[in-house]
Amino acid sequence: MNLWPETVTLRGAHAELVPLCPGHHDDLVEAVKDGELWQLWYTAVPEPGAMGQEIARRLGLRERGMMLPFTVVDGEGRIRGMTSYMNIDEVNRRVEIGSTWLARSAQRSVLNSACKRLLLGHAFEVLDCIAVEFRTHFFNHDSRRAIERLGAKQDGILRSHQIGANGALRDTVVFSIVAQEWPAVKTHLDARISALCPGGREAPGESRRWGWNWRWGAVRRGMPPCHRTDLSVRRDWSPGCRVCTRAVRFGVLRRMRSGS
Repeated sequence: MNLWPETVTLRGAHAELVPLCPGHHDDLVEAVKDGELWQLWYTAVPEPGAMGQEIARRLGLRERGMMLPFTVVDGEGRIRGMTSYMNIDEVNRRVEIGSTWLARSAQRSVLNSACKRLLLGHAFEVLDCIAVEFRTHFFNHDSRRAIERLGAKQDGILRSHQIGANGALRDTVVFSIVAQEWPAVKTHLDARISALCPGGREAPGESRRWGWNWRWGAVRRGMPPCHRTDLSVRRDWSPGCRVCTRAVRFGVLRRMRSGS
C-alpha cells in the first residue's frame, strides 16, 4: 500500500526530522521530562510511562494513512520531541502540522522554527499542498503566538470541538498557510532563523512577550551576563533565561516606582 505522504527524513542545518520508531522511546522519555510537559492541562503530551503507548498510537495512524509521525532531533543529534503531518487529505492535497511537543529547554529556540521550515517546505514544494493547517487549544496562548509568528493566519475557532481527558470541552483555534502565501512565509522564516541569537534563542524584541523587557530593561539599564554554562557563546542576557527575565522585569518595576 502506497501511503501519502511517503516516509521521508527531513534534514536542515539546525534540525532533523526522522521517521518515528519504537527505538526512540527512551530518548523521548528523557525529552518529555524536561519541563514535565504532560502536566499542562491544555496539551496532550504523553507522560513518561505512557510514551510507548503514544508511539504505538502514532505508528498505528501511520499504517492507516492518517499521520506521518516524526521524531525531532536537534543540531547536536539529541532527540528533543515529536511532530507530525496529520489530518492528511491526499485528494485535496492538504495536511495539518500538529501533535507537536518539544522539551522545555528547546522551546522558543531555533529548533522549532527550523522544524516548521522543513515541514512547510516539504509540504508546499514536494507534496504540492494547496494549504497547511495548524490547530491548538484556545487556552494554549504560547502555541497560538508561536503559530502566528510563523506567518499563519487564523481561520476561526471550532467551539466545543473535543472532550478532554478531564471531561472539559476544548475550543480549537484553526490557522493555515495557503500555497500562494508560501513564498513570503518562506522568506520570513529564513530571515527569522538567520536572525536568531548565537545562543539559539529568539532575538531580543522578536516576540511581544519579551520585547518590552528588552527595550526598557536591558537597553536602558544593562544586564549581567546570561546564566549559561558556556559564556563564550553569549555574554549578554538571554530572553529565554528565567533568571535574566526576572532581573529585567524587577528592574523595570523599580524604575517605574521611582518615577525614573
